[in-house]
Amino acid sequence: MDGQGSHNQRRNKGFPWFGAGFFVLVCGGFCLLFTPVPGRLKQELRELVKPESILVQADTSDIERQIRARYDAEMVALREKQEQELAALRKAQAEKTEATPEVPPPTDVTLGTVSDVRQLRSGIPFKTEVNVTKGGIASVERKDAASYTASYQLNLKAPTPAKTITELETSNKNLSKILPGLPALVEKAEVSPWFYKLYDEKTTRIRRDANTLNELLTKHNLYDCETMLHLRAASGRKVFFLQAEMDVVSDGSDGDRLPTMPDEIVNSTHYQPYTSYGWPKKTRTPNPLIAGFERRIAAGQKELEDKGTTAERKTWLRDRIAMLKRGIEDMKARSFLIAEYDPFIVIPVSIITANSNSDPFAPRVGDYAVVVHGEKIYPAIVGDGGPTFKVGEASLRMAREINPKSSPYSRPISDLTVTYLVFSGSREAERQPPDYVKWRQKCHELLGEMGGVGEGYSLHEWQDLLPKPAPPEPPAPAVPGTPPDTSAPGAPVAPAAPVTPVAPIAPTAVPE
Repeated sequence: MDGQGSHNQRRNKGFPWFGAGFFVLVCGGFCLLFTPVPGRLKQELRELVKPESILVQADTSDIERQIRARYDAEMVALREKQEQELAALRKAQAEKTEATPEVPPPTDVTLGTVSDVRQLRSGIPFKTEVNVTKGGIASVERKDAASYTASYQLNLKAPTPAKTITELETSNKNLSKILPGLPALVEKAEVSPWFYKLYDEKTTRIRRDANTLNELLTKHNLYDCETMLHLRAASGRKVFFLQAEMDVVSDGSDGDRLPTMPDEIVNSTHYQPYTSYGWPKKTRTPNPLIAGFERRIAAGQKELEDKGTTAERKTWLRDRIAMLKRGIEDMKARSFLIAEYDPFIVIPVSIITANSNSDPFAPRVGDYAVVVHGEKIYPAIVGDGGPTFKVGEASLRMAREINPKSSPYSRPISDLTVTYLVFSGSREAERQPPDYVKWRQKCHELLGEMGGVGEGYSLHEWQDLLPKPAPPEPPAPAVPGTPPDTSAPGAPVAPAAPVTPVAPIAPTAVPE
């Protein structure tokens, strides 16, 4: 035993060659990793185990990476665009701030003058000027009459009448051709005093309305007359010459010639049944406008009986009813021109009612007249009186012949291109219903006194447009054996029974 143990001890105490060799091997292998050898070995091994080449689909992770990369690129581009827009917005805001610097809060009332010019509805340019000056405390200025004032200055130019043929032909270049004798008459013509009176009437009206701040005469109606002249023909015939525009009148009625009219006219409170030219009625056919007057009288009587009607209103109603009754009596006795069917002109009432001794050139109701527009000549008469502050007006029939678009609310001619010639003192001694053929012939003769009508021109021929009454129906043929119809015209009349004489009736006593 002891010998065996001694042997083991000696073996244990010898050099450990196995362990040292293993250590050296490990260290060498580790150092080998840092040399090119492992790479070549690795490559060789791959070549040995490399399978045949095949197509392999991309890994899911690769697709995700691609999508993420694309998304990141788009987000970068979007952020760059947003930065550009924000930069542009900041620049614009900075420029705006520089252009409109912040206004400091006011420390006093703004003083100075502010002017403005605008066009009024009447066609007048209206200039205003507001002056703000420094004043005292409000309680003091409120009591000062001069602290808040207004001044109003209206300026207008009164026109000069056209006097020469050149000026007249500014409105119608064909006047000398249509009326060859006109130039010689114009050379000796005098401006009618009515031209100046007309514009005096206009300016007086404007002054009155301006002083009360009422609506002013329009610029159109202020300058509605080019001239008024007195012409004297070689025969001594006096002619009233007028150049103006043409407004429309739509009044008038005549039960004899037009027994029915539309309800909107019959019941209208604005339509006038009369014209200045009228004549005694020829038939018993009532004027169609009487019915409308009677309805208005009945309505007025009913309102008068109402206890709630004020005294002032009752006074007005009584005056109105009296006027309507006078109108009914007039319509029962006379007939009038009808503007829709009869060609006539309107002259201011101040002229047609003037004293003929003081002004023999002034037109009168019924005087013959002609209207010249363009290259047309229209025969007419003076049929009605109009306002004193305007001229240039004719019947609806005349207006529609010149301009088919005319209506009671639309004038045919707005420019001063219409020439009116009135043959003063030419009216008939007795007024009669319109006779268009006679009117034309008479106007032709009167034009002859002042040189006649130019070659190629003639007076317009008016046609009668009034609706004709339906012819009476012929009586039905008699049936054999039946007594004749005594109501039919021409039927034999049965003899009347003898009349028994009656004693005279004593007169009825009249109380004293």
